[in-house]
Amino acid sequence: MGIAMFCLVTSGTAQPTNPQPRSQAPAAPAASGPADPFAMDLDSLANTTVTTASKFSEKLSDAPSVITVVSQDELRRFGGLTLAEILGRVGGLTVSDAYATDHDVVAVRGDQTRSNSGHVLILINGRPVRESMEGGVSTDILESFPVKILGSIEVMKGPGSVIYGSDAYSGVINLITKKAEGNGISFDAGGGSGLSAASEEIMVRRGDFQLVEAGHYHQFPRWNVDYVPAGVGNLVSQSNVTLRGEGTGAYLGMNYKGLSFMSSYTSQEAPSFVRGVVGDIRWKRGFTDLGYARQVADNWQMTFDVTYTRSVIDAPDYPSVHRDSHEADLEWTNFINITDKDRLTVGVVYTYIQGTEYLLGATPTVYDARGSRSQFAGYAEYNRKITDYLKLVGGAQVNKIGAIAVNAVPRGGVVWDIANHWTIKALYGSAFHAPSIEDTIINHPGLLGNPNLVPEKVGTLDLPLSYQTDRFRASVGYFHSRQTGLIVQFGATKPARYYNLATPLTFQGFEGEGKVYLRANWYLTGSANYQTNNSPPDQLNLSTIPNLGAKAGVSYLSARGTDVSIFDSYQGHIAGYGASPTPPPVATHSISAHFRYDLSKHWLKDGANGFAFFVHADDLLNRAVWLPALGTNNAGTIPVTKGRTVLIGIEVWQKKE
Repeated sequence: MGIAMFCLVTSGTAQPTNPQPRSQAPAAPAASGPADPFAMDLDSLANTTVTTASKFSEKLSDAPSVITVVSQDELRRFGGLTLAEILGRVGGLTVSDAYATDHDVVAVRGDQTRSNSGHVLILINGRPVRESMEGGVSTDILESFPVKILGSIEVMKGPGSVIYGSDAYSGVINLITKKAEGNGISFDAGGGSGLSAASEEIMVRRGDFQLVEAGHYHQFPRWNVDYVPAGVGNLVSQSNVTLRGEGTGAYLGMNYKGLSFMSSYTSQEAPSFVRGVVGDIRWKRGFTDLGYARQVADNWQMTFDVTYTRSVIDAPDYPSVHRDSHEADLEWTNFINITDKDRLTVGVVYTYIQGTEYLLGATPTVYDARGSRSQFAGYAEYNRKITDYLKLVGGAQVNKIGAIAVNAVPRGGVVWDIANHWTIKALYGSAFHAPSIEDTIINHPGLLGNPNLVPEKVGTLDLPLSYQTDRFRASVGYFHSRQTGLIVQFGATKPARYYNLATPLTFQGFEGEGKVYLRANWYLTGSANYQTNNSPPDQLNLSTIPNLGAKAGVSYLSARGTDVSIFDSYQGHIAGYGASPTPPPVATHSISAHFRYDLSKHWLKDGANGFAFFVHADDLLNRAVWLPALGTNNAGTIPVTKGRTVLIGIEVWQKKE
């Protein structure tokens, strides 16, 4: 289900004013962080605001969710060619690979029970960007979305289906774009050792009208490998296979008073590994949203959204299929401040999905799947400020998905400021992932759909404790998730069939993260997480994500224009692949470094024009990484990272406030 959320820092969506009750703290600076890290009144970590948790702006410490914010300052300091690279630095997130239709997958807290990213919902300025045919493909967005346009990223760890519907299962990733503070244009390009990339950005502001636009292109270095498939019968290994990766993305956002429009396009080409055959997969996705916000009364605002997403996947090699899916969302949301201490959010949404899958080159056309479905949902969330230090939150969504019986998911929690700078939360939420079109109706010689499938469900308990001051923020927490009705494939003989798993699966663990500005120049960040998962009777670590992960970064940014940053992401060993004919998924450090030197600080004095030199290096240890072939049901691995890549380039810009 698609749900509206209107962020105060986005240029692409209309925003509810949502005045803060007098008992709450005044609205904080935008969550995207300071454009100038030397402006000390802007970099207060204690006043970071978010919108993803409840669809209105609130302090991070007050939000009834576990959220990590990647600020604009962090985006600038550490750089990053793709969204996947940036998310790989977020605590509790793991970016991995699948064998076929979803080359890149992202998991939250180790939850990778599917061969796609169907348990994580991606939003652009609060609007859902789903893929409905398989129910979770995200490769094109993770690899090709123009990250230059991002003002911040909010990562909500835990369920979000009460206000965002299907796929907001174990996490929500909200991509919040910049807003046009003035007029400007920028361009950067670089290359090195087979890697090339370029991006551009345009900002326009005329009174109440704002426009932002960005484009991106990259080509990864070619990688020649010997691929030895595991568990594929009489298929033979392939020698000197060339792997490639290439992507293009664009974004456009416009805002005029209460009316907003945004659209994005992402495309990516990357390798697939199906039953020993190495081929290409090509993804394309178009996304459009038209929104309108109206202030009905001083304490009541309503918003309307029409959202459309089309996803196309072509696999010209084995299994030689074409997929085309569509999703349209119509949504009406109301934000009501009943009193200074009571806030109510109520909405309804109608969603229509349609998709086809057919064999390429077949005459006449042979369809593996072709169908459509309507979905309806209503949701409400109530925030009650008991005292200046204690807040209660409760909500639920009720939905009707096609022929499936009516479902409901609840949410509730307590947010308590137990002492100066200290906050403790006790949160529980339920979420769901609806069966995809393929899950229910595919008719392939090797796989059959099941029209009797019901949504996957999860219930998650979160107990986080946080401490925040202007320059320091730290949090630790425990989580426990119980998943039921997981949709899996099974069959001793062909064809296999989709069905809901009868036994539950449990994830639990601990997580912690911290950020500190030592001075305006120096910034440190780090996180660690440990999770285990099991299904009765005593089946441990069914997910292909390591139990242990740790990340740390340090950055120096001087007033004279020098930016030097280094980041290390550690992922632990994954057991069970000792017999793989390909390299096993060993514990690894992925170290990246970013250097940027603003030449205009020394050579130009007007401040309107500028140019900078930059170097961005990834995987400095130069070690090839192979990870489990997620989705193949065998003990094999597939190649993921070639090793060290270095991008050297120059950035130029012109701006007028």
